[in-house]
Amino acid sequence: MTAPHPSPDMLLGPVLDGLRRRPDVEAPELRAWDAADRYLLDTAAPWLRESPAAVVVVDDTHGALSLGALALGAQRVRVHQDSLIARYALAANAAGAGATAIEQHPLEQVMTPDAPLALLRLPRSLDRLDAVARLLAAHAHPDAVLIAGNMLKHMTPAQNEVLRASFERVDVSLARGKARLLTARGSRHLAPVEPARGYDPDHELHIVALPGVFAGASLDIGTRAMLDAPEGLPAYATAIDLACGSGVLAAFLARRAPGARVIASDVSAVAVQSAALTAAANGVAVEAVLDDGLSQQPDASADLVVLNPPFHVGAAVHTGIALRLFAEAGRVLRPGGQLWAVWNSHLAYAPALERAVGPTRQAARTPKFTVTVSRRR
Repeated sequence: MTAPHPSPDMLLGPVLDGLRRRPDVEAPELRAWDAADRYLLDTAAPWLRESPAAVVVVDDTHGALSLGALALGAQRVRVHQDSLIARYALAANAAGAGATAIEQHPLEQVMTPDAPLALLRLPRSLDRLDAVARLLAAHAHPDAVLIAGNMLKHMTPAQNEVLRASFERVDVSLARGKARLLTARGSRHLAPVEPARGYDPDHELHIVALPGVFAGASLDIGTRAMLDAPEGLPAYATAIDLACGSGVLAAFLARRAPGARVIASDVSAVAVQSAALTAAANGVAVEAVLDDGLSQQPDASADLVVLNPPFHVGAAVHTGIALRLFAEAGRVLRPGGQLWAVWNSHLAYAPALERAVGPTRQAARTPKFTVTVSRRR
């Protein structure tokens, strides 16, 4: 008599219970996995029992999908994560679990014909979803299955239509635990998505953005508020565009001081690639760096840091990332150096900036945003 398979609860419970978010923001209200991760894994379990070969995982946030797939029987997991913090979190959780059969790959190489199953955390950006779906479908076996999911509050019917462009059939699951899944089959081969290109005539800046970059190839209103600040930026020999997105501010700084060293830093790989493309489109020299904050920059090494910080940690509105970035700017600035930050006025970051950097004053204010200048003590 054949012994029954262990239930997903038995296999996944120890894995999920052991996950941590580090080096991502950790707080009592933030967890390293959610109901969408669990729904994806429970749905994938039958495939993994029948075909325990390579599994592809895209944009795993902290390792739940990758380590969960291994626990359910996958022989190896091919992973692509745009976020460097997500890569670090997966690596730390994998080391803690003693898991070694996990391979990181560029997005265009992560899918292979010998992988019968791919798991995807659905991005909120439709452009990013289109880019991911096209690349997965282009390299997939004809019988491969893509299961994509997220929490309901981050899903729209438009995501179904985007997937249907790259797959012949898309099935929509019932909701469970405020999460939903889309299962796609029958890959179509479409051309990869090209970067979006824009131009801001007010500041004569070209903008190039790969799919998924915040604000795309346009100038978001926070960045515009900083560029429009009535008081000019100080002189600088080294300047950093922290959390650079498409790199618009880095290109502006490089054009303003052609002899300066300008660094564009972001935790997102597509943002860093976009910053390099934006610099090239504007004919300026910028060092685009994939980094967790400013970990690669020495103490007291910069004259100027500009920052338009994110105010979400995953799906939650949370100040944790901004506070970390303020502290990083304070560490990297030379005494007397300046942090120019733009932020949603209701967040009232001025006291935090005073603590992390030094004396802080308001340089500009719009109906929604505040631009502040903090001088390093």
